[in-house]
Parts: sequence; C-alpha cells; structure tokens
Amino acid sequence: MIDFTLTEEQQMLVEMTRSFVEKEMLPHEETLENTDTLPPELAASLRKRSMELGLHACNLPEKVGGGGLDAVSVMLIEKELGRTSLALAECAHRPLNILAACEDEQVTQFLEPTLRGEKRDCIAMTEPGAGSDLRSMKCKAVRDGGCWIINGEKHFISQAFVSDFCVLFAATGEEKTNKGIKKLISAFLVDFSDPGVEVAPGYKNVSHRGYTNNILRFENARIPEWRIMGPEGDGFRLVNQWLGPTRLTVAATSVARAERAFEIALNYAATREQFGQKIGKFQGISFPLADMTTEIKLANLMLLETAWKIDRGTVTPEDCAMTKLYCTEMLARVADQALQTVGGMGLMEDLPLERIWRDARVERIWDGTSEIQRHIISRGLLRPLGS
Repeated sequence: MIDFTLTEEQQMLVEMTRSFVEKEMLPHEETLENTDTLPPELAASLRKRSMELGLHACNLPEKVGGGGLDAVSVMLIEKELGRTSLALAECAHRPLNILAACEDEQVTQFLEPTLRGEKRDCIAMTEPGAGSDLRSMKCKAVRDGGCWIINGEKHFISQAFVSDFCVLFAATGEEKTNKGIKKLISAFLVDFSDPGVEVAPGYKNVSHRGYTNNILRFENARIPEWRIMGPEGDGFRLVNQWLGPTRLTVAATSVARAERAFEIALNYAATREQFGQKIGKFQGISFPLADMTTEIKLANLMLLETAWKIDRGTVTPEDCAMTKLYCTEMLARVADQALQTVGGMGLMEDLPLERIWRDARVERIWDGTSEIQRHIISRGLLRPLGS
C-alpha cells in the first residue's frame, strides 16, 4: 500500500527547495521576462547555491556520485522548482540521468565534470524530419577504424548554447524485424569542441523566457570509439530509461504551475467585489474553482503513485505516459480557467498568469506529444490482447 505521509527527510527537502525558490529565484522572474535571459553572474550564483543545497545532481545514483535520492523525493524537488519560470533557465539545470550509463573514460571526461558543475550536458534526439518517430532519423554515425564519423542535423536542442556536450542519438545501421527493416539507434557523447560540430541559433519561441533551443550540425564530425554509450544499437533502451523520469519531471512542473495559477484565481475570487459581493459567491466563479482544485488533487495523486512505482521497480511506460498526459493537459485547463476568473488583468504582465498560460502550451508537445502518450497507453492496453 502507498503511504501518503512524507518522511521527515522528504518534508525537509520540500521546505528547503521551496525556500530557495521563494527567496532566491522568484524575485528574479521579472528580469528573466523582460530580458529573456539572466545576467551571467546571477545565473552562476543561483547555480552555485543549487549545488550547495544538494539539488544539482540529486537525480543521479549515489554510486556514480549523485545525490541518490529516490524518485518520490526527486519528484517533490522538481515540483517545487517548477513553481518559478526560472526552472528552465540554466541556473536550475540538473544532469541528465542517462549519464549514469557512462563507463570508464566516459566517467572521467563527461560524468564527473558534469557532477562537479564544470560541464553541462544536453540531449540531442529531435530532427527536422524526425520528431516522435525516432526510427526515421537521418543523422548517422559510421565506424571508421577507431572512430565514429557523424553527419546530420538536430534541432529543438534545449540550452545547447550554454552546454559543453550532448548525448547524441544517431543511426548506426539497420536490423531485420518482423515488421521489416528498421534502423539501429545508438547514443554518443559528443563534445561541442569536436571538429565538425556546429551549435547554431534555433527558433524564437513563445514559451518559457530564458529557455532557448538550438540547431546542431555535424559535418564529418570524428569522435573516438569510446564515446559510444553502451553497445551499438542500444540507443532505444537508453531512451526509454531516460524518458520515463523526464516525463515525470514535466508532469511535476506542470502541477506546480497549475497550483500557482489556482492560488492567484482563488485569492482574486475571495477579494474582488462585483454587484455588491465577492465574485467567489457566484457559481460561475465558485464551481470552476472546485473543478480546478479537484483536477490538481488528481494530478498530485498520479505524480505520487508513478514516482512510488519507479522506486518499487514496477512502473510501466503507460504509467509515465498517463501522468505526463493528464498533468500537462490539466495545466492547460487550469491556467486558462484561472485567467478567465481574473479577467482582463490576467492577460496583463502585472500578474504571472499570462506567463503560466503561455508557458503551458509547450508541455503537451515536448518529451512526447499528447498524441504519443495516448499511443503508448492504448498500445499497452491492446498488446496483451494480441492486437
């Protein structure tokens, strides 16, 4: 059975992270909104503070030098950090959990410097012609003696401009399956200082100030053979290992912002007067408030159960997909209704509602669109029945 009571350590983590967010991150939201970036010295200071608090690598196993926190604790931290728009800025970045797969020289050259905050990582999967369908990627790596030669292009690569290297997924051959010929996908550690690697500007986007995306181009980029992660063709296993917890992070930050939007709407409904009474007295306002808080409660329960299953080793792809799907779509509904409750002022920059509403849109797209999540869920239902 699930015990919904947080341990003393988990409660301390929540309180510590919330204090960090409220006292040291929230005051800088307007700077981020107005300039689309944080001053380098401020970003460095917040990053240093995050490391001092043990938040930087809390998601990685202790055996590789990380904080070794359980999935429930990491989810609670991600949720607290998700309350602020600075959560996706470079100051709050945590190493990719996929780096736990590093071995031998990969550990000393990539994992350990990242844990120390000396290097920053990013993930490179999506291509202009290959988003949800990873098998259709055209970026390829060809073995040449003791090296791999990489050619191709990636886009929508988060924060590559402030990163030192990427975990790159590329095609390394083909295999015969009962559904025909499919590409073998492998993962590589590619340093942005490697010859033939270009980090180019990405696209201007509507969501998340301080978040940037970049285009990566590889033209006969030559990397040593030891940079491949795991056996050749092991990329899909690594992707699936990484995506589940990442989708839970997206879900947790979505719930955090939904809670913040709801709090604004609730306080407004309790204080704003029209027609001689508080607007919260009108069913047109009070009933949507009831719906919002019910949806948020359901989302929190899904978050807790999925993280709990990760810790027990019983989580399924469908669990993560359901949680990501519901929480991100719930955020869209709550953000929109909260803005409707506040009315015209909700669209003004004086309140964070327009920011939450605007930022909510991308959550249903990245780390697997809502349609992909529904595909994963329905596939899990039908496969046991032979369909």
